[in-house]
Amino acid sequence: MGVYQVTTPTGGIQSAIALASQKTGIDFNYLLGQAQLESGMNANARAGTSSASGLYQFIDQSWLRVMKAHGAEHGMSWAANAITQNSSGRMTVSDPATRRAILALRNDPQTASIMAAEHASDNKDGLESALGRPATGTDLYMAHFLGLGGARSFLKTMAVSPDRTGAAMFPAAARANRGVFYTASGQPRTLTDIYNRFADKLGQGAVAAGGGGTPTGPAQMLAQSLQLGDATVVPGMGETSDTAADWAKTVLDRINGTQTTLSSVLKPTPDTARLAYMMLASLGN
Repeated sequence: MGVYQVTTPTGGIQSAIALASQKTGIDFNYLLGQAQLESGMNANARAGTSSASGLYQFIDQSWLRVMKAHGAEHGMSWAANAITQNSSGRMTVSDPATRRAILALRNDPQTASIMAAEHASDNKDGLESALGRPATGTDLYMAHFLGLGGARSFLKTMAVSPDRTGAAMFPAAARANRGVFYTASGQPRTLTDIYNRFADKLGQGAVAAGGGGTPTGPAQMLAQSLQLGDATVVPGMGETSDTAADWAKTVLDRINGTQTTLSSVLKPTPDTARLAYMMLASLGN
């Protein structure tokens, strides 16, 4: 998207994405790959040709829309309540300072990640209802790229006419994104070609950002959040940092050696409650 000011990925950003994934059920690697594609994992990235900003490159209107829909459920009622929709369908904020503050949240990794996940979740519901099958990460990216209506049309047509050219269906999008719809030699790409290229780029983006080709397991996600090894684990109950780190590693190794799902890991047992406390404490550093 022509962003600039790319910086090195950080564990804090991965932690924010992991927590957003856990809260919404949207695949961690999908969110990680999307962030890598959109901003190079840079929370302060800005587009040179549009209002897009932040980890997930939300433009102003898209951000205001998703914040209006989901801000309140994540402790940002002040933002959601300040946003209204005018007669032409545009989202507006009457107070300029409040509008700037809401838009600035795009550069906060935790807020950007949870809003991106909620947006993907909304698209997931819409796609699955229309397609009658589970939505893949690539399906979700098609909705991000073409909008929900465009993605529904793209995916339904691809299912019956995979060799149809994308530019014939989406001429405006093709003019704005020639590299997506045409090869370097000017040959129009088919719907299948476009879809598979996005799938490859999402996978490569997740790997480049520190994820993998399969969903990240609970031990890996918690380890990223705790940043064990190089960072200081926050101790509790009067113990030393070294003791707390040894205990956390033991629990994570035990989790990693089983087929425990993330949802069961995060149930409030004494061990997982303590891990959650340590995770939240480390996010505050």
